Amino acid sequence: MESNKNKILKNLPAMDELLSEPWVLFYEEQLGREMVKNVFSSILAETRKAVLHDEAVETSIDGINQRAIAVLKGRVALSLQPIVNATGVVVHTNLGRSCLPIEAVEAVCQVAARYNTLEFDLKEGKRGQRNAHVEWLLCQFTGAEAAVVVNNNAGAVLLCLAALAREKEVIVSRGELVEIGGSFRIPDIMAFSGARLVEVGATNRTHLKDYGQAFTDETSMVLKVHPSNFRIEGFTSSVPREELSHLAQEKNVIFMEDLGSGVLIDLSPWGLCGEPTVKDCIMAGVDLVTFSGDKMLGGPQIGAVVGKKSLIDRLRTYPLLRALRVDKMTLAAFEKVLRMYLQGRWNEIPTLSMLTLKVEDLRKKAQALRRKIKKTFPHLEPAVVEVNDAVGGGAFPVTRLKGYGVALKIQHIGSAGTLQTLLRQAEMPIVAGASEDSLIFHVRTLMDKDDERILQGLAWLLEVKKGE
Repeated sequence: MESNKNKILKNLPAMDELLSEPWVLFYEEQLGREMVKNVFSSILAETRKAVLHDEAVETSIDGINQRAIAVLKGRVALSLQPIVNATGVVVHTNLGRSCLPIEAVEAVCQVAARYNTLEFDLKEGKRGQRNAHVEWLLCQFTGAEAAVVVNNNAGAVLLCLAALAREKEVIVSRGELVEIGGSFRIPDIMAFSGARLVEVGATNRTHLKDYGQAFTDETSMVLKVHPSNFRIEGFTSSVPREELSHLAQEKNVIFMEDLGSGVLIDLSPWGLCGEPTVKDCIMAGVDLVTFSGDKMLGGPQIGAVVGKKSLIDRLRTYPLLRALRVDKMTLAAFEKVLRMYLQGRWNEIPTLSMLTLKVEDLRKKAQALRRKIKKTFPHLEPAVVEVNDAVGGGAFPVTRLKGYGVALKIQHIGSAGTLQTLLRQAEMPIVAGASEDSLIFHVRTLMDKDDERILQGLAWLLEVKKGE
């Protein structure tokens, strides 16, 4: 038995033999010879281990090649790639959140490919401030005295707490000690910043007197936190920001609000009610407001802090800001998106455009997709169906957007779950919904030419299964 194992191991293909295979050249050009060699080495090691443990394993050169090709194909393909979002979730956190308008993409390309004015003042001919490119725009929309931007909203919250409340007390309602995606918890971020959390009220009800009784000589801030993707309903109570502002002024402490979603315009005419705009918060007397750029604002990932100049100036000089600062490409995209707001063209920003689509237009869009699928694949029976879409990104969590989609069953291939899995493997991956064992293409989140990409994906799926 032992001699048989030794014979198998001795007959394993040599590295030089494997590297001399004609197909290897392509992968060497794409990944480098050393990478290909490492893949072969790993497969050979796994094979030797399997042989020694009497496990079934293919030891021929063809078997080794097939395993290597499977690994190398995955290495050659880009990991971060575009997809078709047919889920109906507009601000989809796992799918990159907001899509940038083409103008913002072009602005990114311009500054990415050339030297630029990131930190250079053309007028003075000397070093400038990267924050200046967007600060005046943020102040224009929010009514704030000053603004600063960092890498994301979590960074914005961390910066404010560390710079303004380190080793001091920060009062927060128990109903706002939230955890959002990625295990970001307010108590944890506060502890990391060096601030001391003071919890007040109950999970479902907090009153003004609860805040008032919590003040000590060590209190530096009252923090109001956006509940993100959950709501407590029923027997509840929270303190309006106007009352918290008056209390904070009376106690001479900072009143900060983590708004999260970053709404710049009133979306109530489209049925999206209950989310204050950033300007609403500033006008209500909030000293500092933090929010995201890649959620309801519709821009790139960025965190903004707007509010009183005296406080923003303290943030500018705090060492942590450098570690959280924004790169040139993000700033270019953010400036362009803000300028579109300035020009009254917010409805051309993909996120806002999708959220404000009329139901009748969605129905027509679904009907058009159904016709294309039926014309291309006569044997299929697609159907237009009503669906519930979602805003996503932690905004308007209890609001369901009425929409339309195209339902499809391909029973000889498999269940809706099987179809979802296969379409994610298409050349342009398609991420779709499912309901009652039907695949659902939600049309709200389909972008230009996505209908054609869905047709291509279905054609690929049918061809693959035909060949099996």
